[in-house]
Amino acid sequence: MTVKTNPWPRRLAIPGVVLACAGALLGASALPGREHVPRAMNILLMGTDERDVISDAEKQQFHAGGQPCGCTDVLMLIHLSAHRDRVSVIGMPRDSAAQIPPYRQGAGAGESPPHPAKLNAAFQEGGPELAVATVESMTGVNVDRFVQVDFRRFMDTVNEAGGVEVCTPRRLRDSATGLDLTPGKHRLDGGRSLQYVRSRHVDSSADLGRIQRQQRFLVQAWRELQGRGLLGDPGRALHLARTLLGSGPQGFSLNELVQEASALRGLPPSATEFTTVPISGFAPASLGIGAALTWDEQKADALFAKVRKDQPLVAPNANPRPADPPTVLGSTVPVRGSAYACT
Repeated sequence: MTVKTNPWPRRLAIPGVVLACAGALLGASALPGREHVPRAMNILLMGTDERDVISDAEKQQFHAGGQPCGCTDVLMLIHLSAHRDRVSVIGMPRDSAAQIPPYRQGAGAGESPPHPAKLNAAFQEGGPELAVATVESMTGVNVDRFVQVDFRRFMDTVNEAGGVEVCTPRRLRDSATGLDLTPGKHRLDGGRSLQYVRSRHVDSSADLGRIQRQQRFLVQAWRELQGRGLLGDPGRALHLARTLLGSGPQGFSLNELVQEASALRGLPPSATEFTTVPISGFAPASLGIGAALTWDEQKADALFAKVRKDQPLVAPNANPRPADPPTVLGSTVPVRGSAYACT
């Protein structure tokens, strides 16, 4: 698989975190040469760690400083069923061991050979198109679209929605992001939501725990949009879409976002599914890519086969409960969004 230079700017200021998922449910940018038809849709959510879109004061207040690497901190594959009656979300740890496919950096450039790297490095090397190609080669799933969101758009969209209520049965504290939530419910504005979805030092589950909190946040964000009627009102939905997309080039229309939002606006949490790709262990040091997680190939293949066949990840009438925190080497069980919803 040869990846040519992507037509989008390499750095679209798209650091991001999970309301990006809500953006994915509202629509996304089409990949070149793949026409939109009424069928199941696979969307790759990418959130990078670039921070130049927020002010120095915000970086300090929300502990969002540091040196960015220009790579993806968030990668989730989002599957919309053909009838738009089910949404499946699969988190892929940023430190997954990956094989980057061959690609060219620009016109006239030589082809970079395939090589091992962490999954989050694909965007750093070749932008969104290479990230998409890498995920496609690892999953066997054709990615129809992708969505990117930066810190600014994430924070502003959360504020536009009136904040998001999250809940936790235990204390969540992370000195790196400044997150400190006591057990119970908390309504978070954009900045505090950014802290919530970025935290990965809450416990020993590291990025797997962060992915789970991001997915919990997505469920609650979707409930907020539904409860406030933001998706059923074309004018308000259009304004929300503008906030989410910002002023940069996106390659898809606001109308498309609003149409997707309308198609999904009544979807209950029980019709959504969330999981993380199964992990078998750690990559060998001989790969030379640092500490990285390896996927359980057999379980991962079975998981992505269901996506390719447009099949549900959770069995009918089943309601599995998530482990909190998740374990690194434990079996990842898909759960319904209702298992993540605050009660």
